[in-house]
Amino acid sequence: MTANEGPPHEPDGLAAAETDISLQRLVLESPDIMAFLVELTIVAASRLSKPGNSIHSGVTVIRNRKPQAVAASDAAATALDELQNGFGQGPCLTALRQKTTLLVPDLTAETRWGPYVRTAVEHGVSSILAVPLDLSGDADAVLNLYSGCSNGFSNEDVATAEAFARQAASSLRLILRISQLREARNDLSAAMQSRTVIDMAIGAIMAQSRCDRDTAFNILTRTSSARNVKLREVAAMVITAISGEQGITTHFDE
Repeated sequence: MTANEGPPHEPDGLAAAETDISLQRLVLESPDIMAFLVELTIVAASRLSKPGNSIHSGVTVIRNRKPQAVAASDAAATALDELQNGFGQGPCLTALRQKTTLLVPDLTAETRWGPYVRTAVEHGVSSILAVPLDLSGDADAVLNLYSGCSNGFSNEDVATAEAFARQAASSLRLILRISQLREARNDLSAAMQSRTVIDMAIGAIMAQSRCDRDTAFNILTRTSSARNVKLREVAAMVITAISGEQGITTHFDE
């Protein structure tokens, strides 16, 4: 069954706003993407859990065409995600591949994904809600929600989960962009540091050997090739040999 049976209620506006603020806080406070995803699953599980109906939440992503459980609200969610991935089929993987919300209100009445469903029931799962995270091509991911109760997700829960997933995807796209920018900055900084050290070594060789820049650079590259050592390391050794400095710092070092 899909999640679009019957008109879902819109999630409470105040709760949605609070969730959005919470996710924005996670973006600012999470040290990396994995930490963000773990906190994301915890918030999702807490948001949908009710007395007598504890929800377990996980996130699955596709990497190298294989599904991987990357984050979970608890150990039970991790086990359930890995169980589904092991079978290679199930509602969460179907939702991920078809990019559509999927609700299975009662696993005992479900006829799809036979081997997986029987095993999931044995593990105490009665209903599953899977909501894809739209990451605009950056990755394929799905938010997996498990309940031990039949009909454990109401129409309102589905609407709430979908609204949460939209907010979470937006936040995740932002943190992916921040991560990419940070990596690009680090790469640029490393390149600038290497270039500066090499230029310093070229200048030192020019002064000591009384040669031009091209000749000095050729000396460095020949030494790098002969010793099978990176050019920056050879340059650092030259500076150390001439100046006696052990730690070469540049304007770009932090």
